[in-house]
Amino acid sequence: MIIKQLSVFLENRPGTLVEALGILKEGGVNIVALSLADTNEFGLLRVIVDKPEEAKAAMKARGFTSILNDVLMVHLLDQVGYLEKLVDTVSKAGINVEYMYAAPARKEGADLVMKTSDLEGATRVIKEAFPEAVDWLD
Repeated sequence: MIIKQLSVFLENRPGTLVEALGILKEGGVNIVALSLADTNEFGLLRVIVDKPEEAKAAMKARGFTSILNDVLMVHLLDQVGYLEKLVDTVSKAGINVEYMYAAPARKEGADLVMKTSDLEGATRVIKEAFPEAVDWLD
């Protein structure tokens, strides 16, 4: 299922992450999944939240640069090789997986956030080969 992800650019210094997380808390925004990457100069916090528009507005009001973009949330069965088969299916359709990160599973198995070069195409091929993988919010 295609959902919104909030990406927040963070200065790479102590306290910036806790400040960003505090803004979400103050706004009553619940974090469902997150990924944090860094370079020497900045960090990139990617979060799946329950209120993406409100989260983006709260970040902007406090001076943080953030963007909303679409990503694919899929459910993985707890089976050896399942993720490899799913990524292989997407790749064979000519779709690049740009990044992915895990999310807490809402049921047995695991949930995964994926950014691909073609979200609609990835959704289509995953639905065909792995219909159980796209029922994340259903």
